[in-house]
Amino acid sequence: MTVGTGDFELTMDELRVVARFVVEAAEEVLPVFEAAHPDDPRPRAAVDAAWEFVNGAKRTNLQRVTASDAHRAAREAATESGRLAARTAGDAAAAAYLHPIAKATQVSHILRGPASAARIAELVAGDNPEVGDNFVARAKNHATPGLIDVLSRYPNAPTGKSRVDHLMSKLDSKLRKSR
Repeated sequence: MTVGTGDFELTMDELRVVARFVVEAAEEVLPVFEAAHPDDPRPRAAVDAAWEFVNGAKRTNLQRVTASDAHRAAREAATESGRLAARTAGDAAAAAYLHPIAKATQVSHILRGPASAARIAELVAGDNPEVGDNFVARAKNHATPGLIDVLSRYPNAPTGKSRVDHLMSKLDSKLRKSR
C-alpha cells in the first residue's frame, strides 16, 4: 500500500522504517518517564503500538490513540526529561501516519524523537551538551539508507530556539550529508 495524497508517495514499508527509527529512540528513554511516573502506562502503550506497526501490523486507530495519549502524558509530566520521553513515545506511534507533504514541519515527525532523546541524555548527564552531540552522532549511524531516502523528500528541519530544535537540525544536517 502506498500513501500518496501529498507531494510524493510513501509506502507502508517506508513508514515502518521511519517508525522504527523513532521507536528505537523512544525505547531508550522510556525508562526515564517510567521512573518518574510508574503508574502511567500511556507512553509504554504508544511504544508497543509503534512496534506492532514496525513489525508488520496494519496501521490502525491504535497508533493514533496511543500517540495522543502519550502526548497528553507528556503535558502532565513533572520534569523536562519525563515530558520529552513521553513525547518521543507518542511520536513513535504517530510515525505510522507521517504525511507525504513537503513541509519542514513533517521532518519534526521523523527527527524530533531522536533529538528529544539526545536532550534527555544531556539532562541525565548534568546538562552536558557533549553528551547530546554524541547521541546525535550515534543516531546518525543507526539511520538506514531507507530512512535517509525518506528524509531527503522533505525540506530541511525547521529552525527553532530550543535545544531540541538545535539537536534536530544537527541530526538532519548529518543525515543529509551522509546520503
